[in-house]
Amino acid sequence: MKSVLAKISLFIIILTLISACNSIKRVKDGELLLVKNHLIVNDEKSNDLDALSQMYQKPNSRFLNYPLRLNIYNLAGENPDSVFNAWINKNPKRYDRLKRRYSKKQIREMANYKRGFNNWLKKTGEAPVIIDSIKTRKTTKRLKVYYKNKGYFNAKTKYEIIPSDKEKRASIKYSINTGNPYFIDSLDVIVKSPDLDSIYNLSKDKSFLKVGNQFNTSDFYNERERLTVLFRNSGIYNFQLNSIKPTVGLDTINKDYKLAVELKVNNLQVRENDSIVEKEYKVHKIKKVNIYTDYTYENSQKTYVDSVTYKNFTIYSNDKLRFRPKAITNAIFINPGEIYRDNDRTLTYKHISNLRTFKYPNIQYQYENDSLTDLTTNIYLTPLKKFSLGFDIDITHSNIQDYGFSFSTSLISRNVFRGAETLEISARGTLGASKDVADSEDQFFNISEIGTDIKLNFPRFFFPFNTEKIIPKYMLPTTVVSLGTSVQQNIGLDRQNFTGLIRYNWTPSKKNSFNLELFNLQFIRNLNTSNYFNVYQSSYDRLNTVARSSDYIDQDASLNIASGETDTFISEVVSNNYPVSPSELSTVLSVAQRQFRLTQDNLIASSKINFTHNNKESLSDNNFYQFRTELELAGNLLSTIASTANLQKNDRGKYKLFGVPYSQYVKTEFDFIKHWELSGKRDVLAFRTFFGIAIPYGNSDNIPFARSYFGGGSNDNRAWSAYQLGPGRSASILDFNEANLKITSNVEYRFDLFGSFKGALFADAGNIWNVFDDIEDEDRKFNGLESLQDLALGTGFGLRYDFSFFVLRFDVGFKTYDPAYDIGNRWFKDYNFGNAVYNIGINYPF
Repeated sequence: MKSVLAKISLFIIILTLISACNSIKRVKDGELLLVKNHLIVNDEKSNDLDALSQMYQKPNSRFLNYPLRLNIYNLAGENPDSVFNAWINKNPKRYDRLKRRYSKKQIREMANYKRGFNNWLKKTGEAPVIIDSIKTRKTTKRLKVYYKNKGYFNAKTKYEIIPSDKEKRASIKYSINTGNPYFIDSLDVIVKSPDLDSIYNLSKDKSFLKVGNQFNTSDFYNERERLTVLFRNSGIYNFQLNSIKPTVGLDTINKDYKLAVELKVNNLQVRENDSIVEKEYKVHKIKKVNIYTDYTYENSQKTYVDSVTYKNFTIYSNDKLRFRPKAITNAIFINPGEIYRDNDRTLTYKHISNLRTFKYPNIQYQYENDSLTDLTTNIYLTPLKKFSLGFDIDITHSNIQDYGFSFSTSLISRNVFRGAETLEISARGTLGASKDVADSEDQFFNISEIGTDIKLNFPRFFFPFNTEKIIPKYMLPTTVVSLGTSVQQNIGLDRQNFTGLIRYNWTPSKKNSFNLELFNLQFIRNLNTSNYFNVYQSSYDRLNTVARSSDYIDQDASLNIASGETDTFISEVVSNNYPVSPSELSTVLSVAQRQFRLTQDNLIASSKINFTHNNKESLSDNNFYQFRTELELAGNLLSTIASTANLQKNDRGKYKLFGVPYSQYVKTEFDFIKHWELSGKRDVLAFRTFFGIAIPYGNSDNIPFARSYFGGGSNDNRAWSAYQLGPGRSASILDFNEANLKITSNVEYRFDLFGSFKGALFADAGNIWNVFDDIEDEDRKFNGLESLQDLALGTGFGLRYDFSFFVLRFDVGFKTYDPAYDIGNRWFKDYNFGNAVYNIGINYPF
């Protein structure tokens, strides 16, 4: 408690120091601190972010309307060395006293620390922005150019410095009178090379320059880029951007605000001897494609001893060719006999890299003999090592495991069947500690897991028939076949897990991707079902309460788990050998159902298809959306086998395979994420909504635990811990709450603080429910629109540190609307730091 109070006190002291800082502490006499820029366009206030970005001086950044970074900067001393020396020398006995207590070296380190902390304050903070008349005049000129580029050639700009009521502060008002805009009245396109002219005419309707449009220089830039991409993907290998010359005729005499535009595409200019010669652009064709499969700098001058011609490709090797020709040529999109295209080169780079067999390729073009239009393509491939071995160590944490150390190793073998396949054999292990497991021995490492996986990757579809017409090779088709097994001890009920998978992936476009799991088999065997009541303490507490209230045991006694007394009590109550009240019977039946559900072995054989659309252009793009949907069907194949093979049924009437009832259900999910850039691309508003439902049928009355949904956690509703939200309004009475319906929405406002530190404010709403299954508890069930009033709401704030390659995240969530309470009494019941949930995560939650 003292430690917590000390931290809170320190936090309050720091805030007090920063708040007490004077924003104009570093503003000298005669200077003015810039507090705001006003943009007035045609006598009206403008919030045009592009125009505001033209300003050379911007006010100091603010956090919640407070100049945090400025005041951090003001905490720093102007000359920390002189201040420290003055403090040392102020009292003649101080230095001697410090020297007796410490050493000269330690005193120097004190000075260095003072200097270093001072530099940190300056680096983390932000120097005051002082109004500079030179930069202000440059801004007015820049704004004039900005509006001219938008067609306002008669724009006039001026500025005015407006002093503030507060001392040494002022704002700047930039006033722009744009005048009338100019419009494109005529467009004359002159293309000198006949080949270019033919290509242009086929796509001229896509031009950014159109008669009647307002003049905008960005249209000219975009048109130059469009034509360059068009020509270089239509056979013009040597096309140069500077061949495109736009000119604009501006009539300053006749005030009709009309422009005559001429777009000229000149011939190629090349240097021959000492003169520049014009040559017509010609369409180039690929004459030959040579592939060197084991190129290195050392063997670049050697004679290749093996070569093969396959579909007009010539493949060379210094030794015996180790690859099947088709495996290589499937990744090549530069084909002999076709015209040159930049896109073909880009696709070839991408697909060869996707093979995971070669280093980044080198693709070169050269003219064939004396031809001016025929190209020879040389593709140089440098193989990666046949085998590679990797190791990895991680520190882990979960809702069961307090601390854990996981280690893994993997062996990758490349080109397994001479078709650029990769075989990956991996092994993993975990040692951890948990105070919640049943093992009562006092030992640190009391839980463990070991597992191994075998994964085979094919850079194509591994299928009985040819699928290239349906899914061509440019869609990057791949196949993954994997098998895995793992054994857990003292984690939950202990279990063995066997998995098998055949998955197909393909990418129809840059924004769209598909994932098809043709067959996904998972067998889960619980090894220690007698440990149930040790692990799921809430079930034991509920059962123990009924045993006491029904006088099955004394009031100060407890059901003995080790001797099986818990199971005996359930059996006697369910069989009506020991009578209890209706409410007590309901509780025992609920516990028995929960025990059966979580201790039964699972056999899941499913097929699943997943589609994702993401229009994000780059890592820095913060104005995008992503949509993902998924459909999974489980048990249908096994159901067909069961009915035809006359398989045995268990006492619940469910078919068994290998002694285990198989799961049968349909599951679908919809996930939508949208980001908006705010405040000049510095802040981001992120939104996410999710809907998922899994419906059991046929051989199942409920959904396996491994396929169910849970609420709470660092990537969900952050005001609740994982598995502690819902279902519905049931007050999270279980240790691990899960259900088969989930609805959630999240919104988060992300902003810069200082340096690499970022801040966030968030609101998370959602819950889980049971629907169309064997759960009878009305508090857990979804009963239509009225159940939406059980959506939980958590709000809070977060702090992030951006390491550039990942983001470390810390969030604090507060229960704002808790459906566990009665209606009318749900708002802000536990809205305090004592009941807050603290989450640590890697990268953003959505």
